[in-house]
Amino acid sequence: MTQAALFLMLSLIAAEPATQRFFTIEVVDEQTGRGVPLVELRTVNDIRLVTDSNGIAAFEEPGLMDQPVFFHVSSHGYEFPKDGFGYRGKSLPVREGGSAQLKLKRINIAERLYRVTGGGIYRDSVLVGRPNPLRQPVINGKVLGSDSVINALYRGKIYWFWGDTNRPAYPLGNFNVPGATSLLPADGGLNPRQGVNLEYFVGEDGFARAEAQMPGSGPTWIDGLVVLRDGTGRDRMFAGYAKIRNLLDVYERGLVEFDDATQRFKKAATFPLDSPTLLGGHPFLKVVDGVEYVYFAKPYPLIRVKADPESLAQPERYEAFTCLVKGSRLDAPKIDRAEDGSPHYSWKTNTPALFAAEQAKLVQQNLLKPDEVLLALQDADSGKAVSAHGGSVYWNDHLKRWVMITVEVGGTSFLGEVWFATADSPLGPWVYARKVVTHDNYSFYNPKQHPMWNEEGGRSLFFEGTYTHTFTDNKDATPRYDYNQVMYRLDLAAPQLNLPVAVYRHGETFVLGQPHGKGTEPSTTAVAFFALERPEEKSVPVFATKTEGIAKLVLGADPDNEKASPCFHALPADAKQPPATTVPLFEFTSPDGKTRVYSTATTWPDPGYRRAEAPFCRVWRNPTRLNLPRE
Repeated sequence: MTQAALFLMLSLIAAEPATQRFFTIEVVDEQTGRGVPLVELRTVNDIRLVTDSNGIAAFEEPGLMDQPVFFHVSSHGYEFPKDGFGYRGKSLPVREGGSAQLKLKRINIAERLYRVTGGGIYRDSVLVGRPNPLRQPVINGKVLGSDSVINALYRGKIYWFWGDTNRPAYPLGNFNVPGATSLLPADGGLNPRQGVNLEYFVGEDGFARAEAQMPGSGPTWIDGLVVLRDGTGRDRMFAGYAKIRNLLDVYERGLVEFDDATQRFKKAATFPLDSPTLLGGHPFLKVVDGVEYVYFAKPYPLIRVKADPESLAQPERYEAFTCLVKGSRLDAPKIDRAEDGSPHYSWKTNTPALFAAEQAKLVQQNLLKPDEVLLALQDADSGKAVSAHGGSVYWNDHLKRWVMITVEVGGTSFLGEVWFATADSPLGPWVYARKVVTHDNYSFYNPKQHPMWNEEGGRSLFFEGTYTHTFTDNKDATPRYDYNQVMYRLDLAAPQLNLPVAVYRHGETFVLGQPHGKGTEPSTTAVAFFALERPEEKSVPVFATKTEGIAKLVLGADPDNEKASPCFHALPADAKQPPATTVPLFEFTSPDGKTRVYSTATTWPDPGYRRAEAPFCRVWRNPTRLNLPRE
């Protein structure tokens, strides 16, 4: 044998064990068959593996090969069946080059897809030789972890920016906004179901560089990323910035603009720290009465300004949708009330918005009644209040409504429960919500939708958030995943997302507040109650009909029109164990018998109206008596 042949043989022998020495564990979603990231596999002696973004875990442990090994299986929002002794796990025949597959039941409505940032996204797949979609599957831009994401479509690419970011070389990393770009799927980018090929802006050392290092000590944070067109027709990208000291102390705020020449942000304006309304959150554009505005969702879009660079740079032009007297402040709140005593909500400059925490405080102080609040988000079944913390709102073409994805503060995990809600207008009514992602004593904050990726006309919605043990008492950070962004997909046709929507009183009948196109509003703003737009297993359709000149509602079918579509879907009046959020809908008849009216109240205000002995059906209550403006 020649020396060259011997060298080749030895090389092949040495190369083969690189993938064959591992035992491959693949964990899949039993519903979709797709690999599940972020599944923990723990041996009896507490050796811990965590599946990568393919749902793969590579196991190699001297002393535990070539024998059965039991693995406890756990994952946020997923479940493995218990055995006879109550253990959720399975004994697997571990051997070099072998493999096994485990199937998990998904409890989450949303499907976990992959990790977007950090090291080792496809580490285990690389170790066992499984394919993966990324150009840089184990490290990219030397980024190990990144805080909350913001992004925008700008000049044909998606521009991504993050908060504080970790690196391998030292515990202190980039505190002045790293950034990257990616291509849209139509331009050669990955399908969002597969992943994101990020092209980081890097420095000479290869680490993601600072994209928004504003003068002054401490980190720079940005949010409110928005692209606006100026008077010359040129697109320009802006964001709000904050300078931070002592971890969370903001000592300067302002506006930055992206410089195409340097591919970095530069300061455009400094804002007074006491400005009651500023840009932030995740913006969207909307035309109202012929004027285009940029709305800032935090997560409720209660702050706006005209969508031009000049207005964006002037805090005094920002408006808040609020019931406070114009010019008043939260430290001495004054409620703006109409002649009938009801709170007057409207767009006002130089006045703060009332988000969930501020609204709750005014109710506690008896300055607002519970049915006078704008924000009444609650669990659709139990009626338990959901305190929305951070999130995003965008128009959805599939539902023909505005969709909110938000994280709850103070839920079953402090900052890790993600909720879905819809409304006819950016202002609401935001009432009924459904939890779509849960975490076991772990945070998942600042969830961000990516509407540029919506598939099937908006039916498939993608969002990500920051997965971290911060803000919990959990000291056991998940290796590689902690302090990183994790992507989810939500199928809006899922039966669990058939939420009650606003039903509006419209003349002699009722209509769903279903807009006819982006930026339009329902024909009236008087919400009578909430009901289902689509049928569910126990619901009954409700039709509007007119017989002998008498308009009324009928259940089950329209006797005069077989092709009629229902006004809405409700629950039977005698429904067994109905949701706590439902109430009876009553039918009332006028004294002359020629008019039928319907209400969730037990009496009708006009004299002589008779209530039917039995309720007509059950609908979902309207917890507030506000009439929102048409926009």
